[in-house]
Amino acid sequence: RLCAAAAPSLSYQELKDLKKANVLHIDVRERWEIDRFGKIPESINIPLGELLEALQMDPTEFKEQYNQKMPSKSDPVVFSCLAGTRSKQALGFAMSLGFS
Repeated sequence: RLCAAAAPSLSYQELKDLKKANVLHIDVRERWEIDRFGKIPESINIPLGELLEALQMDPTEFKEQYNQKMPSKSDPVVFSCLAGTRSKQALGFAMSLGFS
């Protein structure tokens, strides 16, 4: 399941279309889930338990840790997980930190 503030639920095709527009896709599943079920192309994995800390990192530290430019608070970001529960939590965390 995918989650974005403007559209709490997105289809896979909608995500593919959004990715063409430079949307950062953060997969909040655990690392073992990525190993077991596979990585979504062009997504970065930040397990939900690390997300609050990650979104408050220094941009240089974020880049070193996740090999991706840290999103600004106004950059478009999409969260995904297996069933939708964690991606909704991730969205709430990001919005509580001032991400729009």
